[in-house]
Amino acid sequence: MRGNRAKDTAPEMAVRRLLSKLGYRYRLHARDLPGRPDVVFRARRKVIFVHGCFWHQHGCGIGGLPGSNLDYWLPKLLGNVRRDGENRSALTESGWGILVLWECEVADEPRAQMRIRRFLEWFPS
Repeated sequence: MRGNRAKDTAPEMAVRRLLSKLGYRYRLHARDLPGRPDVVFRARRKVIFVHGCFWHQHGCGIGGLPGSNLDYWLPKLLGNVRRDGENRSALTESGWGILVLWECEVADEPRAQMRIRRFLEWFPS
């Protein structure tokens, strides 16, 4: 478990490279925001979370439950999902826009680029 990173994961680094390539300026892991979002755009009041499919239980082919030791894994993974929801609610209530990019989505760069652009270029009236 010690080898599993919370920051600077491969999917997160891919999103950061893509954002730089698109010309966006951002901040990382804002400690003052719920859930410490992976990427923060303060002027736009928008954040991006880059979630691993397994750790946050996406439900795609990558993120299934482990085959053994479910007494340990199930509460841990369900706790992650519950905490994600609480963090999203707190951010939304304080006026922040949220985009969740999943590990499996980041692998498809054109799709990830489209979602990021659509999210960052849309301003509510």
